[in-house]
Amino acid sequence: MHTPDPRGVFEVSDEVREAFYEKLYGERGFGIWQGNFRDILIDRKANATISDFVARKIRERVRDPKVAEMLIPTNHGFGTRRLPLETFYYEVYNRDNVELVDLKATPIERMTPEGIRTTEKDYAFDIIIYATGFDAITGSFDKIDIRGAHGARLKQKWTHGPETYLGLMVDGFPNMMMLMGPHTALGNIPRSIEYSVDWVTGLIRFARDKGLTFVDATPEGTAGWTDHVKALGVGLLSNEVDSWMTGINRNVEGKQTRIVARYSGSAPAYRERCDAVAAKGYVELRLG
Repeated sequence: MHTPDPRGVFEVSDEVREAFYEKLYGERGFGIWQGNFRDILIDRKANATISDFVARKIRERVRDPKVAEMLIPTNHGFGTRRLPLETFYYEVYNRDNVELVDLKATPIERMTPEGIRTTEKDYAFDIIIYATGFDAITGSFDKIDIRGAHGARLKQKWTHGPETYLGLMVDGFPNMMMLMGPHTALGNIPRSIEYSVDWVTGLIRFARDKGLTFVDATPEGTAGWTDHVKALGVGLLSNEVDSWMTGINRNVEGKQTRIVARYSGSAPAYRERCDAVAAKGYVELRLG
């Protein structure tokens, strides 16, 4: 269900395309995102067809036309940001006790003893849940003042975006091995991280058996893998919009410029590359 359909959007008739979208829309899981026509995430015209389809669905499900339009994305196409799974989410906006407020149109001015004041009106609440976003992929590394050889700071090295070797190591930071770091094959995290754990475990075992005291990536290895990851991301519409996947977080200083933070190839291809490094005795690393 997560394998892209080999057909292109415009290689089928309008009727076949509409029926396929209806089928995917009615199914569980990420099939409508990852199992759709092969070109919806790389071709703007193809993406527009599924974006228009989903917009029609939102209009069908939300009774208030004004609210429906507020819920339809206008700054990115369908699937170019992380797609949330939902069950009757849009129907919630049909309830009398639910109101949708566009904070871009009427920003929050301040908190009040009763609740929240926007530029338009005051709202009273019993409970306020703060959902201010999160600093994905690189944020957990930025929170620590990680220093490598000669006092080099990881955050400074990553000023213009992460640079890694296989998403597992960074040159100049010996014995630092990352699990689910930038540039690894992302997916269902428990499944994806399992491979990172196995690879790092193998490297530590190798170092112990050989009596090594440090392992480090090379500048060439880091540059090569980083360039490879960037090349894989060329043409993906998701890399052309602001989202956590491109390192954008308006609530975090310095996170207003897009970066390539994730590996866009397949998990099998990623594992094959990492396995080859291990099979050759880690000769691509600096060992000592």
